[in-house]
Amino acid sequence: MLKDEAQLLKLARGPQNKHTLILLDGGGKQFSSEDFARYLGNYRDHNSLPLVFAIGPANGFSAEARESAALVLSLGKMTLAHELARVVLLEQIYRVFTILQGHPYHLGH
Repeated sequence: MLKDEAQLLKLARGPQNKHTLILLDGGGKQFSSEDFARYLGNYRDHNSLPLVFAIGPANGFSAEARESAALVLSLGKMTLAHELARVVLLEQIYRVFTILQGHPYHLGH
């Protein structure tokens, strides 16, 4: 777990740049599950770098951090505790892969 935003920026801009950064922030872009699946499916098909997701601090990320990210993502307009945001993000990533594989999980069957 990263201790502060400086570590996050170092990770995002490191000399070898081995990651793609996605920030979770209430002011970010909102996707439907299907749109998020298309975004991540497209990323998977055209990139080899692993994704790193970072959940924003209570006062949000700095402009510098937001500019360093490939995407600033919002899980919705409601405020979530960090622990809950992690669970919601993980479930949505799981849902994305079920959508991409045509599994019925997404449809509730």
